[in-house]
Amino acid sequence: MSLEDLKEELSKVVDPRNIRSRDYERDGFSVEIEAKAKEVVALAQAAREADCFLESITAADFTEGVQILYQFNSFSSVARTLVRVQLARNESVPTISTIYDAAMWYEREVFDLYGIQFDNHPDLRRILLPEDADFHPLLKDFGKVHAFRSTEEIYGE
Repeated sequence: MSLEDLKEELSKVVDPRNIRSRDYERDGFSVEIEAKAKEVVALAQAAREADCFLESITAADFTEGVQILYQFNSFSSVARTLVRVQLARNESVPTISTIYDAAMWYEREVFDLYGIQFDNHPDLRRILLPEDADFHPLLKDFGKVHAFRSTEEIYGE
C-alpha cells in the first residue's frame, strides 16, 4: 500500500485536518496524526487492514497532561506513521491489544512507567517495577524532577 493510500484509509477514521505529511528523512516518520482517545481502536484497525505493524507505544509527560505516542510502520512502503493522543491527567485510553498482540506488552510498560490506564486490557499490571511500587518514574512529578514543559515548547505548536 502506498503512503497516499494509507493516508486515505486513516482519514476515514480521523479528521483529515489532523493528518499531516512529514519529511521522513528529517522527522523519522512520513505521517503524523493527532487523534482522540476514542479514535485509537479504529485507527489501529485501519492501520492493521493497511498491512501496517505496530512498532511501539510510548508516552511523554507535558504540562497539559500525558501524550501517548503510537508508531505504525509498513514493510511494503516508506509509511512510518506517528499517532499522538493527548490525555488529561488520569484519563484512560482503550487497549489495542485485541488488534495487535504486541500492544499487550507495550501498554503494560506505559502503564508501569506513566500510570496510564488502558481500558479492557487483559493483564494490566506492572512489567518492570515491583507490584507494590506506588510511583510511576517517568512522570515529571516523580522525585525531584518537576521539569514540566508544554507541547508547544517541545513541538513548536
